[in-house]
Amino acid sequence: MQTLIIIKPDGVQRGLVGKLLMRFEDRGIKITALKMMHLHKKLAEEHYGEHKGKSFYNPLVNYITSSPVVVGVLEGNNIVSVVRKMCGATNPEESKTGTIRGDFGMQTGRNIIHASDSLESAEREIALFFTEEELHEYKRIDEDWVYE
Repeated sequence: MQTLIIIKPDGVQRGLVGKLLMRFEDRGIKITALKMMHLHKKLAEEHYGEHKGKSFYNPLVNYITSSPVVVGVLEGNNIVSVVRKMCGATNPEESKTGTIRGDFGMQTGRNIIHASDSLESAEREIALFFTEEELHEYKRIDEDWVYE
């Protein structure tokens, strides 16, 4: 199973990329694709299309296109659920200490990271950001110690 993450402009600008990726790797999660990019408006609008018409849509599109982001594909068992729990609640004030947003975020509009909310969303989002050639299959040397 795979999911998409986006380390948002605040995470990049605050120099948190390495720390965040290390959390996933330390957990035993495999990174199968990774790149830094500056999102153009059309891609941001497509990615956040489900929110079009909501009050936060335009500010969100403006924010996500304001600075480079790091986009990645993570792989593992129950990956969507595991990664969402690691990220914490969308509102950092409601996120538990130990989660990414609970440890690094202060406001919903600057909540460090995006993570797909379902396998269906992950599939759609991964296709927006990566070609098949950019997704890499490999076995981590520790997989036998992470999974039964």
